Order: sequence, then structure tokens, then C-alpha cells
Amino acid sequence: MDFSIPASTRQLLDELDRFIEDVIKPIENEDDNIRFFDHRREDSRTDWERDGLPNAEWESLLRRMRLAADEAGFYRYHLPERFGGKDGSNLDMAIVREHLARKGLGLHNDLQNESSIVGNLVTVLMMERYGTEAQQAEWIPKMLAGKARIGFGLTEPLHGSDATWMETTAVRDGEEWIINGEKYWNTGLHHASHDYIFARTSGNPGEGLGITCFIVPVESPGFKVEEFMWTFNMPTDHAHIRLTDVRVNNRDILGEEGRGLQTAQLFVHENRIRQAASSLGAGLHCIDLAVDYANQRTTFGKRLSTNQAIQFPLAELYTEAEMLRALIWKTAWQLDEGVDHMEITDKVAMCNYRGNRFCCDAADRAMQTCGGNGYGRAMPFEHIYRHHRRYRITEGSEEIQIRKVAGSLFGFAGRAKG
Repeated sequence: MDFSIPASTRQLLDELDRFIEDVIKPIENEDDNIRFFDHRREDSRTDWERDGLPNAEWESLLRRMRLAADEAGFYRYHLPERFGGKDGSNLDMAIVREHLARKGLGLHNDLQNESSIVGNLVTVLMMERYGTEAQQAEWIPKMLAGKARIGFGLTEPLHGSDATWMETTAVRDGEEWIINGEKYWNTGLHHASHDYIFARTSGNPGEGLGITCFIVPVESPGFKVEEFMWTFNMPTDHAHIRLTDVRVNNRDILGEEGRGLQTAQLFVHENRIRQAASSLGAGLHCIDLAVDYANQRTTFGKRLSTNQAIQFPLAELYTEAEMLRALIWKTAWQLDEGVDHMEITDKVAMCNYRGNRFCCDAADRAMQTCGGNGYGRAMPFEHIYRHHRRYRITEGSEEIQIRKVAGSLFGFAGRAKG
């Protein structure tokens, strides 16, 4: 086995580092753009008078970063060549996401917005994997150009991690479908032109089959945003929406009718691996800062780092990081080798829930190590903790992820695998 980073990926990391220093950092330091990343960050990013949505200047800065990264050939890296990408592998993306997150807060990789110089374009990948040729030709160029933005509407007020019990329904009426229901935590709705809406079209509650994914224009009659939901980490782009007799053409189904959860699984599996890698990198950033602080801080006449009470918790977290990386890389490599993602769904779950928990633990311990300074907003620990804390709930809570592992281990969801 060769556990070294492939030469092509190492070259990519070097190119990304140069691009950040030569292009992104100067933009970040223009005027007062640093306000979006220093102690003023949440306040500068949030339009408090407009439902807590992202500030227009903040989103303009993110667009400028994306355009620069796209022009440099990095933004679409993970996409197929026919869409301007470089067929980047899942392993590449895991390595890149850890690398960028370990650099800390910055315009190069702001995870609060899933914004990065190497795009995490999961909704585009859903279209590329499950869209018809006509849908791909229509949507993907628009999505990449920012002329069409598609939200993700799976969760409901009464049904979160178990989407098989969703109450949103769609009934066929000739060449159209009539959708009724509600969605919670509907991501990206503040600037979306369309929404991936999942609705039951057949079958019974609790069954995986019978749920269909529709591409729904947000301007459709009967499509209403009830509120934008404020969160632990602001600004928000998560909406509570209601659909009342919303009509969608049959040609606007994504994937097969009744197999919508298959498209959703692509979204969550691709995201879970990259979230785990990002959490790993962000947690290591916290450890790096805490170690540096402890080596410089003098208490009771000696360096803070000479105390085992400081050393041991960080050393244990650092050990966990090494084990996490091995599992993340192996799982990403298996996906690249063509292993069915459902065959290793338990491994994806392991990566995700342990990676996200690790990051929160690392941020908390780094804050404790740095004391009052760590608690202050001049250091990034509170921001990292508040952002990554959400990943322990979204797209499958820790408990759901552990249940996946247990299901495989005990044979409730297929025979356990070593």
C-alpha cells in the first residue's frame, strides 16, 4: 500500500497555495474586507434587518473569489472535463479540503458558506449523475455561471433524518405534478432560482421507494418562504417553505420517478466525506494554534506547554486526527475505485460523525488551552466550533450515523464488513 499523497495532488496543493498568496490574500486584505474574517465576522456577514440573510457585500466578495478561482482553473476541479472540470477524484477532494481548512479562516475557504476556491458543487454533481442529457445541457452551464441556483429541500418540520416518512406529496395530473407540503432547513433559498423538492409520489410511509425529486422554480404559484431560520452561526440561508398546489412539469423530475432518495444519497455521501475532511483540517488548525500558544505562553515561571495537563489532551486529539485521516482517505479511495457508495455507507458515516465530533472537541480544547484569549473572538475557536457543531446534526445526525454503523455491524442493514 502507498499512503503518500500522489504527485499530481501534491502539485495541485502547491498551485493552490501560490494562488491563495498571489490572488486571494490581496483581495482579502483590500479596503476593509478583513472584517469578514476578524472579530467582526458574523456581524459583517449578516444583514440583521433583512431576516438575518447574508450581507450583499459579503456575497459579492464570495462571488469575486469564485470567479477568480474559476478563471484559474481550480473552482470546477471535481467536475468532469466536459463541464470545464478536471475529473478530480474523491481522494483528491478529501486531501484538498483538509489542506485548505487547516489554513484557518480566510476567503480561500469559508465553510460557513461552503465557499472555497475548489468548489463543493454537489447540486451540480446530482444533475450530472442523474439528469437527462437535455437537463444537463440546460442546467449545468447555468448553474456554473451563477444564472441558476438550486436549493435542497429534503427535511420537513416533523421528519428530519428519516426522509422515508416525509409528508410532502406529489400527485400526477396529466403532464404535470401537483405538490403539497412543507420543508424545513431548505438550504440556499435566499438566492435560489429553483429548488430540489423531494415528495412522495407512490408507496407507503417508511418505504424508501416512491419518493421523487423535482426541480421546482421558487417563483411558482403556491411556493412560499415562511421564514428564514436563525441559527447558532449566522448569517442564515435556511428557509422554512410551504408548497400549496405547486405545479411542476413531468420533464422536471431529476432521476427516476420514485427513486429520489437515490439522488439524495449522492448528495449526502459526497458531502459527508468532504465535510469529514474539512472538519479534520479545521480541528488540526485549532490544535496548531493551541500548541503554538502553549509554547509561547509563560505561567508560573515556565512555558505552559511543559504541563502534562496541557500536553495530553492535545496529544490525544492529534492521535485521533491521524486515525481519522487514514479512514477518510481509504473511504474516498474506495469511492474512486468504483465501490458502490451504499456498500461503504457505514464507513462514510464513521468518517463523518467522528470527523465532525473531532473538530468540535479540538476547538473546545484549544479554547481551554488558550484560556481567556481562546474565548475571545480574536482567535477563531468560537467561530469554528459554532460552524462545525451544525455538522453533528445536518445531513444525518451523529445518532443516525452511528445507527448506520450499528446496522452494518449487527446485520440489520446488510452483513457487517471488516
